[in-house]
Amino acid sequence: MPKFAVLGAGRWGTLIAWYINKLGYDLILWGRKNSEKFKNLMQNRCNSSVCFGPEVKITDNLDLAILQEYIIISINAQNFRKFLSDLRENNFDLNNKKIILCMKGIEESTGKRLSEIFGEFFPENKNLAVWVGPGHVKSLMSGIPTCMIIDSENNKFKSELCEILSSKLIKCFKGDDLIGSETGAACKNVLGIGAGILDAMDMQALKGPLMALGSREVSKLIESMGGKKESAFGLCHLGDFQATLFSYESNNRKFGESLITGEKIDFIAEGVGTANAIHNICKDKNLNLPICEEIYKIIHKETSAENSIDYLFSLN
Repeated sequence: MPKFAVLGAGRWGTLIAWYINKLGYDLILWGRKNSEKFKNLMQNRCNSSVCFGPEVKITDNLDLAILQEYIIISINAQNFRKFLSDLRENNFDLNNKKIILCMKGIEESTGKRLSEIFGEFFPENKNLAVWVGPGHVKSLMSGIPTCMIIDSENNKFKSELCEILSSKLIKCFKGDDLIGSETGAACKNVLGIGAGILDAMDMQALKGPLMALGSREVSKLIESMGGKKESAFGLCHLGDFQATLFSYESNNRKFGESLITGEKIDFIAEGVGTANAIHNICKDKNLNLPICEEIYKIIHKETSAENSIDYLFSLN
């Protein structure tokens, strides 16, 4: 019987933990002891989305969690390097563990994918995969099925994970382009911010061009990074648009709305760090991705949404 640890007890991490438990596997959920939300979860065994029975171990003891065979990591992407650095400094060795990265983002400071960052710290690990694709907590908790992608440079490990993680609720497909899967999954959050901007401006009809032209931009980015441009039109990116560009539950879409309405939000939108990363990559590679660039400018208040839309409509 597979034994899992989920490192990270945010909204998505606890959903993944709930799903692993639903599959009947041994599970430890780890969170940071200095987090008030996690303290409440340990005490009440529930958060705003999920509840856990007594069979699930909930701990702030990383030594205990790392003992498991399969380690799922679900934390903020921009904090990933610091997290891995802390692990190594405290002599936690993940080289012999089976690692699944269940998070989306491109590192802002370096433009690196998350699997690349992991490889810097644990280069001997040959069992590393990413688990990405469409899904929302409320939908999955309501029993609405979805399909997701598991991708890895290790074909055997990829097949193993698809077998043990698939169910009637989540069907896992094998990806064939790790670069494209990671990049596309990260970039859909940026376009999600763009969708929220359009919603707040009552310009929902422009979501069609956003999806079509935005996907074309992301395909160019994936190709420039060494991946397959077709990946932008698969589950990792285009297939995730309903959950990210249209769902009321999408944090990135909500963040985009807040840029226009001024509403205060209390969560982190992963698309912000990725928008910054894409901006830097475009400068380094001399890439022209106008939609992504205008979203970046709106986030940083370098232009107004109205001016950005006028500019994009002036392009041939």
